[in-house]
Amino acid sequence: MLLSIAKSSRAFLTLLLAEIGLHPGQDQLLQGLDPGEKVSVSVLAEQLAVRPSTVSKMLDRLIERDLVKRTANSQDARRTMVTLTAEGEKVRRDVQGIWDRLEAELKGSFGEAEFAEQIRMLEKVDMLLTAKLRRLR
Repeated sequence: MLLSIAKSSRAFLTLLLAEIGLHPGQDQLLQGLDPGEKVSVSVLAEQLAVRPSTVSKMLDRLIERDLVKRTANSQDARRTMVTLTAEGEKVRRDVQGIWDRLEAELKGSFGEAEFAEQIRMLEKVDMLLTAKLRRLR
């Protein structure tokens, strides 16, 4: 059942993200960046539970759209830092709107207490899977 839910959620999110020209995963990367803040590629990779090389590929595509930019770390030139551009901040807000829309559609199918319990259980599953995934990488 969990795999079916994941597949359906991803397909639904893919359709919604396509409306703003994003691919799955790019939304999470943008949400991992706070406006005006610099974040290292390694921190983004940890947040997304992917390899830094995967983040770099994602960044290449987002840089092409002028949503983010890379800069060298002022203390360590070997470390790459990432920041949102003005356009990236706009698209980040659009992503939040899509996430809110998806949640509202799902929430409308449940009562408030039932939805809160579902979220609590899903958060627990997410923590367990994320921990296992980190050990395997």
